[in-house]
Formats: sequence, structure tokens, C-alpha cells
Amino acid sequence: MPILEILNYAGIAVFAATGALSASRKQLDIIGHVFLASATGIGGGTLRDVILGATPVFWVLNPAPLIVCAAVAVLLFFTAHLFQSRYRVLVWLDAVGLSAYCVMGAAKGLAASGSMTVALVTGALTATFGGVLRDLLANEPSVLLRPEIYVTAALVGSFVFVAASWLALPLWAASTLGVLAAFIVRGGALHYGWTLPIGRALPGRNPDDVL
Repeated sequence: MPILEILNYAGIAVFAATGALSASRKQLDIIGHVFLASATGIGGGTLRDVILGATPVFWVLNPAPLIVCAAVAVLLFFTAHLFQSRYRVLVWLDAVGLSAYCVMGAAKGLAASGSMTVALVTGALTATFGGVLRDLLANEPSVLLRPEIYVTAALVGSFVFVAASWLALPLWAASTLGVLAAFIVRGGALHYGWTLPIGRALPGRNPDDVL
């Protein structure tokens, strides 16, 4: 199986697992597990395909990703309670999914446009939109609003993959470097609390002063 296909299914399965774990935290039924796992697993890839005009989107042409999401959801419906800290498992699985999916998304964007800018955008969107959708549906604080680095890790992984591809490295090498770069940045953010500088808000004004 080609390396990009492996990354695609790895990203789908791992993101589906994070969706199922969120469903378990919310004590949803098995249909809720399947729905949340599927939305998380295919959400980023669906947005990517729509942006690139690759329609019908990938899971319509090949339903295997939906089957993977459903299988992962059913498995975790019966086993999620075995994890002592489901949230900790969730965030580390999310880091793995992000690392795999940002390279897959960047590769699709690069193949469709030949542009590094487009590849960075599709890589970041593919890797992060599923997690954003998961948190929205599960009524959890969005990953985008947490202080540690998230989208930046996907951008780094996408950039490393594209740069390695332009240097004519073999696809497996470029993909491996991209996945490792994204995981190191995201893993470091989770373990060490790495953050980017934050904006400094101006003091609020008295409403009477605005009128």
C-alpha cells in the first residue's frame, strides 16, 4: 500500500478514535459514537476535497473510510471504559492523527495545485478541521481556543513535507519527515506546554465614552 494511502487511513482511524472517545466521555449511545467518530474521521478530508474541487469527495467514491470510522467507534464503545484517563488518551491520539493527516492533506494540495501555499493550507485544514468539528459537536472547549500549539504543528509538518518533496527526497522519506516534525511540535506542546506569543487586548472602554 502506498505511503500516502497508509497515512490517509491512519489519520482517519486515529481521528475516528478521538471522536469515539469524546462520545464516551459524554456517555452517548452507540449511534452517537459512530456519528461523532465519522464526523471527526472524515471531516478534515471532506473540507479539503471541497476546497480543491475534488468532488464527489473521497468517502463517496470509496466508502472504506466510513467503514473504518464505524468499526473504530463500535470497538471503542465497548472498550473506552478501560482507559483510566480518556481525555489524555484523546489528546495524544489527536496528535498522532494530526501528524499523519497534515502530510496527506499537503500532498493532495501540492498534487492539485503545485503551490506550497495551497499545500500548507490544505495540510492544516485536513489535520485540524476534524478535531474542531469533534469539539463543536461534543460541546467541548475547541482545540483552537486552548493555549498550546495546535494548528502550527500541522503547518510545520506540511511545510517539512513540501520542502522535502521539492528537494526530490523519496515520497516515503518526505512523508516520514513531515509526520515526525508535526508530532514533535504537537507532542512538545502537550508535554512541555509550548505556546506562541498571545495578543494583548486593550483595556475595555466605558460604553458612555463610545456614544
